[in-house]
Formats: sequence, C-alpha cells, structure tokens
Amino acid sequence: MRVSVETTSGLERRLTVGVPADRVESVVNQRLQEAARNARLPGFRPGKVPMKVMKQRFGAGVRQEVLGEVISQSFQEAVVSENLRPAGQPSIEARKLDVGQDVEYTATFEVFPTVEVQPLNDLSIEKPVAQVTDADIDDIIEVFRKQQGQWVASDQAAQSGDTVVIDFVGTREGEAFEGGSAEGTSLELGSGRMIPGFEDGLIGLTAGDEKVLDLAFPEEYQNAELAGAEVQFAVSVKEVKTLELAAVDGALFAKYGLEEGDEQDFRAEVKQNMERELRNAIESSIKTQVMDAIVAAHESIELPAALVGREVSTMRQQMFQQFGGAAPQNMDLASILPDEMFAEQAKRRVKLGLVVAEMIGHFDLAAEPAKVRAFIEDIASTYQDPEEVINWYYSENEQLAGIESRVLEDAVVERLLADAAIVEVECSYQDALAKARPAANA
Repeated sequence: MRVSVETTSGLERRLTVGVPADRVESVVNQRLQEAARNARLPGFRPGKVPMKVMKQRFGAGVRQEVLGEVISQSFQEAVVSENLRPAGQPSIEARKLDVGQDVEYTATFEVFPTVEVQPLNDLSIEKPVAQVTDADIDDIIEVFRKQQGQWVASDQAAQSGDTVVIDFVGTREGEAFEGGSAEGTSLELGSGRMIPGFEDGLIGLTAGDEKVLDLAFPEEYQNAELAGAEVQFAVSVKEVKTLELAAVDGALFAKYGLEEGDEQDFRAEVKQNMERELRNAIESSIKTQVMDAIVAAHESIELPAALVGREVSTMRQQMFQQFGGAAPQNMDLASILPDEMFAEQAKRRVKLGLVVAEMIGHFDLAAEPAKVRAFIEDIASTYQDPEEVINWYYSENEQLAGIESRVLEDAVVERLLADAAIVEVECSYQDALAKARPAANA
C-alpha cells in the first residue's frame, strides 16, 4: 500500500493512498464464490451458477461494496502508519477505481493539534465560604409554600405579587392596534410581562375598577411599528387574586420527599439538601476559575473546525430539547438556532477538552475507583432508592465512562489547586449559589 501525506493548511492533511488491485479483486472473487454456492438463477441448478454469470449479474454491486470496505480499512491503516490522529471524518475523493487497476483515493481531514501544557503561574482562586442559616431555610420553605399555594379571590386592593384578571383595549391616536386588546387575561403584578408602567398602573385597584393608562412602548420594542409609540390602555379589573400560602404540614412535607416526620425533620431534610447544593456551588465556582485560567494559559492552540462544529451541533440540540423537546427530522435547527449562538462557548469547551486530556497524561492521573464510587453515591443520594441508581451506573458502560471523565477532570482541578493561592471570601448562601451559576456554561 502506498501512502503520502500533504499538509494543506494548519491542521488539515491530505492523505493519498494507493491500494494494490489484487487486494480488492481477491475479496470480490471470494464474495462471489461464496454467493454462488447458494445462488438460484433461472436455467441453472442451485449452487451451480458459473462464475462468469455471477460476475455479470452481481460483480459490480459486490465490487462497490468491497471498495467501500477496503477504502475504510486502508484509511485506518494509513493514519496509523503515518502517526496521524484524525479529528473528524475524512472527505474521500476517488481517483482510480477501474477494475484491474490499483485503487487510489485522497482523504482530506483535520488532525488533533499538538498541545503543550503551560504552567499556571500565580494562580489565585477565590473560595466562597458560606453557611446554611435558619433564615436561609425559612426562605426556601417560603418558596415551597408559594409553589404549593392557591390563588384565592380578594376584595383588597391589588398589590405587587397579586394576580389580576383584566380586560384591556390598547389604542394609538384613538385607533385600536393589532395585538393590543384582550379579555379575561390573568396577569401577575410585578412579573414584567407587560410594557413598563402597565403593571404598576394597576396597583391599588380592586375588582370592578376601571382605569386608562397613558404609556409608551420601549424604543427597542420588537414590533418596529410600535417601538417608541405613545399609547393608551383602557383596563377593566374583573378580579383580584392573592396567593394563599400552603400550610407547613405533612402534606407540604410529602410534596418535597418527606413521607413521615414533623417540621423539625423537614427542616433537617431541607438543610441537608441545601448544604449539598452549597457544597456543589462552591466546588463549581472554584472549578470555573481554574478552567478560566487553563483557557487563558492556552490561547494559542489551533482548534479543529470539525470538533468545534460537532460541539456546536451538540449544544444546539441540547438547547432545543430544553425548550421544545426532540426536533422533527425535517426541521432545520441551524436556521432557528444559528452557529453563532454557540460558537464561542463551543470553542471554549473544545479547548478545555484538549488541554485537560493532555494534563491527565502530563500529571499521570487516573480515575480512582473510590472517587468514582463516591461521585455516584452522591448523585444517588438524591433518589428514593439510591442502591438502584448506583447499580444502574455500574451496569451502563457509557454512563460510567461519563462519571470517570468527570472524576478525571476534578483530579486535574485538584492537582492545579495544590499549587494555587486560595483566598477565602465570606458570603451568604445565596451569594455562593450566584457565584456558581456561570459554571453551568463552562
């Protein structure tokens, strides 16, 4: 087999491969001979079809199949022999495929870049330090009570946080405009659903009140015809509803996973979950800072476009699933969620993947079984039957590999933190969670 390599640009390589004709023809003949043993054609006894007839009837199809296999196999052999690491699928262009002649084709593809681990000099990390207080627990339980509460009709004046049921008609210079009217619509005051001033203008009204609001659409409003326009809304309040919080009782506890126990047990359960969330938030905040430092120290790495494109597609699909479920096969997601939305984040992820993978070897790290087990147990602890979840992870190779990758990534962070300056920063529980939120996109 003949192989030559050409660097076309940056990470792109063009591989020219020549495969001896007999490698293809011998396999074609073997396939035809095997098929002839069971072939049934008119005018011939079963298994007695002459090879000449077999070649005439099936030779072209079999040869096409064999060519595909030989090209695939020889490409793999060629990249191994040339010590190349393809970063995506090759683009194959046939040059010679005639019967009886050596097969020749070119394969164009990108290779993984050479990554040299750079030192993270003077790495300084801010570590949030926070505690879960009784007030924090009270706040979360208040959220639970609101989530499970009921809206009830009220004779009181509407306040921020209340819901009003209204009819309204919007006019511009005395003429109603499209989309400016509705009947029986529910609106939570303070939600920001309506244009500035609309919701504030309804505070203090009671059921049966009417009011005309003189307002203006924002200059950047999405409907260009209404952007900046001065309008009036004639509003009629049909009903005012206030939220009646759920009682702190067994029914509320059961909604959030505590089937048996009193309020003290519930608070202990809530605190345990909040402390887990706080621990994860602190770790996430620290990890994001380390990852930022890794990216900054490896700015010059050239990234394979194939890997970036693959990451963009993954991120696009994930976003679509979050908001709309699985996409129909004929839907062009790229037109709805263009590449530009994900490009920078995709490049960051690809770069981190390449550098972290190199650091794992550089620091001679391994996914220690005990840490993998601890990681899985921590996930499983949030489920009703932890042991079932643990067994599932260990029975699913792909899921287990994902956990091992996370453990390896954490091992890199831990190794880098060993040489970093850790600065503890006192903060509240909520502030610690807020610091970790950007890590979700890391």
